[in-house]
Amino acid sequence: MTSNNHIKAIFFDLDGTLRHSVPEGGQIFDEYVVSLGLPLSGEDRLRGMRWEYLYWANSTDLRDDLVAHTADTEKFWVEYTRRRLIAVGASPEWADERASAVSMHMGEMYRPESIVPEDVQRTLPQLKEAGYYMAVISNREKPFIDLLESHKLSPFFEFSLAAGEVDIYKPEPGIFDHALKRAKLTASEAVYVGDNYYADVIGSRRAGLLPVLFDPNGIFPEADCVTIKSFDELKSAIEVI
Repeated sequence: MTSNNHIKAIFFDLDGTLRHSVPEGGQIFDEYVVSLGLPLSGEDRLRGMRWEYLYWANSTDLRDDLVAHTADTEKFWVEYTRRRLIAVGASPEWADERASAVSMHMGEMYRPESIVPEDVQRTLPQLKEAGYYMAVISNREKPFIDLLESHKLSPFFEFSLAAGEVDIYKPEPGIFDHALKRAKLTASEAVYVGDNYYADVIGSRRAGLLPVLFDPNGIFPEADCVTIKSFDELKSAIEVI
């Protein structure tokens, strides 16, 4: 039985929430840009991180780039790089001149490790034992059950749902509606835990779920929702919602 009579289910984002890339791509990106002569303050780096979250939240820029570069992945990443360079403070001219080189560097040198942090490993068994119905909802294009299995996460979840399976991407509420129907639950009975305010908090709230923002690095200090910095805080946070 769950400790909370109101909340019966916990839905999770995947990337950046349950599973992490180490080191983070933004960190490597920023270090290389600095080596090219563009000084970055802490504020610049934070602005770049926030831009990334907004871009990947099915933004208009992302959709435009996907349409413009459907047949050319390399050009897509060059344009992504150009946009991020401007986001961290580069002039449009500087970004235009160096976007291709930075994109190539990332493609050749960035080889992150995929991990499940220890606090996630500690918390999921506790939530399962407490009786919560759990599932994973991601903006990935394709099913990711193999990834969950490779990280020994699949036993904790009733199902996983990739946005591409239903062609609805967060922050659109429809993807959460699909998950609720599959779980046979109402929105008020579920919370959604994710690290992207623009996709996860806004999207789940639109669908009527209670959002919990996982924000260990304080990227969204102004967030108007329950916020945790560690999964060790999650169970108690849900119990008092």
